[in-house]
Amino acid sequence: QVQLVESGGGLVQPGGSLRLSCAASGSISSTDAMGWYRQAPGKQRELVAYVTGGGSTRYADSVKGRFTISRDNAKNTVYLQMISLKPEDTAVYYCNAFSHSDLTNYWGQGTQVTVSS
Repeated sequence: QVQLVESGGGLVQPGGSLRLSCAASGSISSTDAMGWYRQAPGKQRELVAYVTGGGSTRYADSVKGRFTISRDNAKNTVYLQMISLKPEDTAVYYCNAFSHSDLTNYWGQGTQVTVSS
């Protein structure tokens, strides 16, 4: 059974920084892609960033240059470093992982990020 446990959300002022973490357990390996999505109130869930097993990354245009995704394969953990946060970054952020061993897409429970003065 795969579990994705997120941490690091919270309230931050505009221009501030946060780092989200997502620890994976179960059948998620270093070769599986992992990423972050977000969902703001009244909006659809959208891709923020992902990193493949080979280390390639992709970012939403709205976060390029401000967010950085990384992974620690030894800890089976993916991180999202967020700087220069804007009020429009406010959302619930979800960790995602695709397991090649059982061809299943897994989601974390979500962590709230609020950017407000």
